[in-house]
Amino acid sequence: MPAELTESEVTLLGLIAERPRHGFDLEKVIGERGMRQWTQIGFSSIYYLLGKLEKRGLIEEVAAPSGGPGRARRVYAITPAGLAAAAERTAAFLAEPSAVAAPVLVGMANWPLLPPVESVGALRRRSDALSRKRAEVLAARDAQQPLPDFVDAVFEYSLAMLEAEQNWVARTLTSLERKR
Repeated sequence: MPAELTESEVTLLGLIAERPRHGFDLEKVIGERGMRQWTQIGFSSIYYLLGKLEKRGLIEEVAAPSGGPGRARRVYAITPAGLAAAAERTAAFLAEPSAVAAPVLVGMANWPLLPPVESVGALRRRSDALSRKRAEVLAARDAQQPLPDFVDAVFEYSLAMLEAEQNWVARTLTSLERKR
């Protein structure tokens, strides 16, 4: 069994499993599907990850369609080993809850370092930012209708998490303001 796949590697493998893709296509799909909300894959890291996956035999270069304008791009397809490894890791991601890094918790743990008015102001700004982010996710989802069920589920999860965090911020602000 190859070394454990990272979330970023599984994300790329999943997109390549849908159909052969090149790096720019991967970047485009990541943006269109709102994956920037939950993945740490930057444009420059796509090519690094593709190289790692190819070296491990999880993807392979395939013939690129000819006749299009612009320069030729390296197109990758998933290998049987890549599909098996990605499927195994996907099942683990779906089944096993994991800790989520949330810098807001570091902020809350260090709340006493700030004057109360500054802390409350920061949480209000967070609430505004969450509202803007929710609107962005809705716009991205709505621009691509109809969506395959699994893509729609990703958008719904993102929206549910944003709503839950907005509710938490509102309850926290109410509680803090009551205690003043």
